[in-house]
Amino acid sequence: MFWVLFLIVACVAAAVSCARLCLAASVAAGHPERPVDAARPAPAPQDYELSLYETAFLAGGPVRVADLALVSMHRRRRLLLAHTGWATVVVDPRGEDDVERSVLGAIGPAGQSPVAAIRTATTTADAVRAVADRLVSAGLAVPDAVRAPLTSAVRSVRAATLLVLALAAASLLLPGQEQAAGRGLVAAWFALPLGLSLGCLAIARFEIHTYTGWASPAGRRVLDALAPGHRTGERAFLTAVARLGVRAVDDPHLRAALAARRGH
Repeated sequence: MFWVLFLIVACVAAAVSCARLCLAASVAAGHPERPVDAARPAPAPQDYELSLYETAFLAGGPVRVADLALVSMHRRRRLLLAHTGWATVVVDPRGEDDVERSVLGAIGPAGQSPVAAIRTATTTADAVRAVADRLVSAGLAVPDAVRAPLTSAVRSVRAATLLVLALAAASLLLPGQEQAAGRGLVAAWFALPLGLSLGCLAIARFEIHTYTGWASPAGRRVLDALAPGHRTGERAFLTAVARLGVRAVDDPHLRAALAARRGH
């Protein structure tokens, strides 16, 4: 009956993780989509024209903003992104906007740094947080106070599901479970916590997925309204990078430079 201890651990893990997810979901449901600021009312989403950085944030978060800045600076010969995963300042170490200045600050006075380190530092810079704050104020981005707890809670339920499966497999392999009846009993008991965790994941997939991404429902509508075909040239390319990320880059050397492990 040693498998009963495994069953207790599995039940506790599933129940705690699911309770955490339910609590985070209830907090998210009660959170206003747009912060109330009577002194500075936010523009209506349909009247909001996204910048490239804002498009990148809604589509892929801070990591996408950093990648967009790196690609843009590389295309304008301000940075050299080598296929080895290193970035080198080529000209004008000042930057044209706050995000570019954050990238250059992450590279440092030496003028050279790994792309992965630059990306990590840029995603936490004040310039990227300012992009996020503008979008949250406009009701286009999910506040981090809502998204982060929900994302963490979903991960904990997934981890609990894997733990339940591992404990169930270990219980079935314990000595004394050779008979089919014994294995059937063990499997039936472990089906309870497994069903609980899988059910929570299914509900989360359909009910709270709007809070676990970067863009709010209004933000996704604005993204979807961006017409892909009316722009040409460099702007169209950078817009594609903002929306699709590294997948939009067709230069193999540039793709290799950006292939360093991204944090999100």
